[in-house]
Amino acid sequence: MEYNLIFDKEYKDLFADIKARIRSTQIKAALSVNSELLKLYWSIGADIVFRQKSAKWGDSFLLRLSRDLMAEFPDMKGFSERNLKYIRQWYLFYSEGKTIGQQVVAQITQIPWGHNIVVISKCKAVKEAIFYVQNTIRYIN
Repeated sequence: MEYNLIFDKEYKDLFADIKARIRSTQIKAALSVNSELLKLYWSIGADIVFRQKSAKWGDSFLLRLSRDLMAEFPDMKGFSERNLKYIRQWYLFYSEGKTIGQQVVAQITQIPWGHNIVVISKCKAVKEAIFYVQNTIRYIN
């Protein structure tokens, strides 16, 4: 009986350790996926802004792009016309009038997309937004 108690405790400790590592890895994987998605959004935002400036495309461009992307990638979310407008707004917020540093891009891609939308919707200046981004990162980790 005593042996079973030791085995049970050792097993429970091992199980708890493995469970904690799996959860930690799941969180890291989700954050990595989020970061890569936001890097994609950043490049899409840059493409949209560049093309709209050089070709003088109007808002129907975003509607068409949205429809084409959703048709091509039906299992992916994030390509609605509304979200493409957010992507463009997000890119413009951080990059308009100046060259944005890689450090800032690295920071804004560490927080979830929904948080990014809230930050750019509520903040008037990039410096203020970065303050909130940095604090979000601090509390997520």
